[in-house]
Amino acid sequence: MKKLLLTLVFTLSALFSAAAQSVEANLVDAVQLYSDGKIKMANEMLRLLAAAAPDNDAVWYYLAHTQVAANDLDAAQSSLEKAVALDSSNYWYRRMLARLYLMHGKPEEGTTLYESLVKDFPNSGNPVYELLDIYLQQKKFDKALQALDDIERQRGTSEEVVRTRYDVLNAMGRQDEAIEVLEKFNKEYASAPVLTVTGDYYLSEFSDSLAQVRYEEALSLDSGYMPAIIGLAEVHRHQRRYPEYFRCMEPFISSQDVPAATKGMFIGNLTRGMDPKILQLHRAGFDSLVNLATQTHPADSSVLSAAGSYYYATGRQEEAGRWFRQSADTHPESMTLTATYIQYLSLQKQWEEMRDRSVAAFDHFRELAFLDYANMANYQLEDYDAIIGNSQYLISNYPKDKDLCVGAWSMMGDAYHSKGDKKNAYKAYEKALKLNPDYAPVLNNYAYYMSLEGKNLKKAYKMSKKTVEAEPDNATYLDTFAWILHLMDKDLEAKPFFKHAMLYGGKDSAVILEHYATVLEALGEADAAQVYRNMAKRLNP
Repeated sequence: MKKLLLTLVFTLSALFSAAAQSVEANLVDAVQLYSDGKIKMANEMLRLLAAAAPDNDAVWYYLAHTQVAANDLDAAQSSLEKAVALDSSNYWYRRMLARLYLMHGKPEEGTTLYESLVKDFPNSGNPVYELLDIYLQQKKFDKALQALDDIERQRGTSEEVVRTRYDVLNAMGRQDEAIEVLEKFNKEYASAPVLTVTGDYYLSEFSDSLAQVRYEEALSLDSGYMPAIIGLAEVHRHQRRYPEYFRCMEPFISSQDVPAATKGMFIGNLTRGMDPKILQLHRAGFDSLVNLATQTHPADSSVLSAAGSYYYATGRQEEAGRWFRQSADTHPESMTLTATYIQYLSLQKQWEEMRDRSVAAFDHFRELAFLDYANMANYQLEDYDAIIGNSQYLISNYPKDKDLCVGAWSMMGDAYHSKGDKKNAYKAYEKALKLNPDYAPVLNNYAYYMSLEGKNLKKAYKMSKKTVEAEPDNATYLDTFAWILHLMDKDLEAKPFFKHAMLYGGKDSAVILEHYATVLEALGEADAAQVYRNMAKRLNP
């Protein structure tokens, strides 16, 4: 009997040992599958292992990895919590669970777990840095300062720690302490970045002389340190020492290490933020910086387009056009740069090139906005057939796009009317209103053109009334409605609408001013009528 019991015990021990070895072997295989990117296969194997060996913490840990990869955060959290429950002393289990809590929108649980990691593993540097980031994101600045103290105790002071402490103290409104931190570091160590941050602080406080000293100290350590160069340039600009400013900025602009996009932003900020009088007074110097940027980056879109904007803002439209055109031609794949050049052509009233560029852009990008640009140019060129053709193209190719078709019928109607073909113009307007009975541009134009003929005034009145109800501050719509009232012998009713139009741009239109003068005359207000008629003549002799 004793021999039988001993045999049974040895057999069971062997079985348990074999099972344990099987779990470990299969776990290694599952981890290899995970490492090879075969997430689904690894997950299936680990789930089977977890069912077979629920007390194996490593199985739950690696199962959580596959669940995170599959974005199943609920399951991953549950698996990690089981791993930590089985082995709470494991640093990696707890760290991954803390990260998962934060990913899963549980900041309090994640922060608490990170704090326990820092306490239980004081010599492991990563958790305290990660905890610092958490405190900064949560704006828990007092705790962030404590974390910085822990980092300094573990690893000593550093540029990163000092600059972070400076930022935290600034965010807390403790500027005096913040600058003391920098200056203390500057006395003990030599660091171009920290000296530059110190200079930036003094510059923001309008202490230009102190800022200049710190920037120059930084450059004595590293003559090519760009933040210090830019800071020193700003000091010179504040002091109106523009020759020195330009000399400082030249290395920045010519450096191949500074991204071209950064220089494009600089030129853009220069264009928008600089006093126009200063730009004009020192134009040669600013021109030299912009031209140096284009020479350094002759094919960069951000620099070329920024140069165009600079020259346009300084009143040199022809030079601006050269850069806008070069930018568009150098980057034909960029729809934005193409549109920018077309807009420039519009402002310069270069209608033929605008039309040609717009048609080519539509053919290339198939963006419908370019047809609008083409039609704008065609209106100016009085090529109404081209507008009608473009509109028919839109209606034929995009019949289900209601808004697009309404706009196309509207353009077609305006083009037909400009050709003198009122019949087809009104047909086009009717088509547009069938799709959208409240489309104000068509209602206004249709009503106005009918009023000019003195026909269907009641219909014109109803249509125009809709427009002023929809847009009561639109001077054009107010003028149309008031003029129709005048034609219906309702001058007294018309007058308030004209008065309202004067407040919203009506004084900039000779037609509206002339209409108002006519109504005032009809009401016996000859003197007032003459005032508005004179204003109209000044606008359009």
